[in-house]
Amino acid sequence: MKLISGGVCAAKGFKANGVHCGIRKNHTKKDLALIVSDVPAAAAAVYTTNLVKGAPLLVTKENIANGTAQAVICNSGNANTCNWNGIQIAQDMCGLVEKATGIAASDVVVASTGVIGQVLDITPIAEHMAELTEGLSYEGSLNAAQAIMTTDTISKEIAVEFTVGGKTCRMGGIAKGSGMIHPNMATMLVFITTDCAISPAMLQKALSHDITNTFNMLSIDGDTSTNDMVTVLANGMAGNAEITCEGDDFAVFMKALNTLTISLCRTIAGDGEGATKLLECTVTGADTLEAAKTAAKSVICSSLLKAAMFGADANWGRVLCAIGYSGADVDVSKVDVSFRSAKGEIAVCKDGAGIPFSEEIAKEILLEKEIDILISVGNGPYSASAWGCDLTYDYVKINGDYRT
Repeated sequence: MKLISGGVCAAKGFKANGVHCGIRKNHTKKDLALIVSDVPAAAAAVYTTNLVKGAPLLVTKENIANGTAQAVICNSGNANTCNWNGIQIAQDMCGLVEKATGIAASDVVVASTGVIGQVLDITPIAEHMAELTEGLSYEGSLNAAQAIMTTDTISKEIAVEFTVGGKTCRMGGIAKGSGMIHPNMATMLVFITTDCAISPAMLQKALSHDITNTFNMLSIDGDTSTNDMVTVLANGMAGNAEITCEGDDFAVFMKALNTLTISLCRTIAGDGEGATKLLECTVTGADTLEAAKTAAKSVICSSLLKAAMFGADANWGRVLCAIGYSGADVDVSKVDVSFRSAKGEIAVCKDGAGIPFSEEIAKEILLEKEIDILISVGNGPYSASAWGCDLTYDYVKINGDYRT
């Protein structure tokens, strides 16, 4: 297992591109992306559990019900959500892909991200489809990654290489996400491609299992989006024997997927709206996995704790407070807490009570860009990690006039 370059184009047979078509007013920002596989691919997806769902999710779910897809089209700047004609627009976007590439509209994953409740005009998308498809490239991942960004400050892409059945396989992904992130299934928009051969059923099984310990453990602001979706396309061009059941090959595939998704979680958390720090909370010693996950997620979601991290304030009481109201089945009298960064580690709580520590050293540790919040809740065998960011003045500024 090794990290490689290439993003969604790292796997054999995948092209991508991104252009500015005019949905976003800023002409320097791309707003339309396309990813295409040379051959039909197994497809799997997970969607937001928000009752308010973007029209593209509903169309995608119908399109990949047969477990197959060959292309992904996504626009940024407009979520195409809560619109009277949203379904038709999403279907039209798939139709435009069919007209430009020959790929059936029913084999297209469609996604949108941006402002909710604003009618999406299909005209600029239609007018720039030729430019979008003519620019498709096996090196086009970055263009696509940039085109799906909204308030993101950095593009997010990663790829890994692994071996299945003696064949070299590759998997890559791009993501967007900076605000309105508190997933309850997947998160934001994430598009993953692989040339590994795997059946649609096993691909769905792998994705559905992975997100419970990765994307579902990520939170920026406690708001679950209407347009959250993660999709995976597997075109089988690596030439390995198709993975159709659990076993060694499936375990390797799962490890590759987990490596990719954890990396994207960390990148998304570190790029939270207005964020200055990436926070990773790890809970160990729990009697159940559920308790570890519940406690870790509660801490990473605490607005008070996030604000303290922004101020480099080792206010460990906020950690215990978040554990206490989380509902996690833990003995608070056994909780230990420490903070760690590149500047070192400092213990601040033992057995649920404060211990002497240097505020000066603690502040130096918490001034770093990446902070680990380490929590032990006993001697149990289970652990879990969650990812988030600090809460800053800029978060309010960004969202105070996001629409206008």
